[in-house]
Amino acid sequence: MPYEEPLDAVELRAALTGLGSLWRDVQVIAETGSTNSDLAEQARAGAPSGTVLIAEHQTAARGRLGRSWTAPPGTAIALSLLVRPEVPAGRWTWLPLLTGIAVSESLRRAAKVPADLKWPNDVLVRDRKISGILAERVEPAGGAETPGCVIGVGLNLGLTEDQLPVPTATSLRLQPDAAPVSRTTMIITVLTAFALLYAEWRDSADDTALAAAYLARCGTVGRRVRVILPGAEDVVGEAEAIDTDGRLVVRTGSGRRTFGAGDIVHLR
Repeated sequence: MPYEEPLDAVELRAALTGLGSLWRDVQVIAETGSTNSDLAEQARAGAPSGTVLIAEHQTAARGRLGRSWTAPPGTAIALSLLVRPEVPAGRWTWLPLLTGIAVSESLRRAAKVPADLKWPNDVLVRDRKISGILAERVEPAGGAETPGCVIGVGLNLGLTEDQLPVPTATSLRLQPDAAPVSRTTMIITVLTAFALLYAEWRDSADDTALAAAYLARCGTVGRRVRVILPGAEDVVGEAEAIDTDGRLVVRTGSGRRTFGAGDIVHLR
């Protein structure tokens, strides 16, 4: 199966870097605790926008709210990327969302599976999580560089049912109709898609088209949901829209509410 093939660092650099490319430095390492933590350190030390760190194996991967997850070596994609967008900070909320679009579109194109988005940071296939995304703002240590955003992507490719971290997860291996695709090819597809979406977002002051693109792939809108907020009472209602700031609009019994963050549970 192609999922177990080692990452091809030469192919990755040849396909992704070069004149005019967003990607300037593609690093492939055997093992680390967290690619996000490692790349955040590089960002603070002045690493350029367009740096990518990919690990064959992560031992202490981090998700939202400090959650941890693991996958056996060679069964998943674990990568982090660094961008330093010179756009208003208020628009940075789109970065994890456009990453989700890139991942879902890549799964559809390369693996031929029906990948949808669960707002704000997950990608689902048939209502089970196949990918998670974590974006973190990083301030430069010396103040000379533009602040950066490190975006981590975890994507399950070769996990068996017994290897899944939770019963609500899935992998490409478990999709009977998935087209075989190697981790190297999937990484190239995801980062190429991200670069195109990022350039459009960076160069435009109007995020209406991006909101429409996200909505077209979003499996959260149109469903009854529970919004879990740290330190506050859960909110239950109908997810109605994604606004131009990338926020989720939910109609509740007391009216519409808008959320910029929160854990979402899809209710049956």
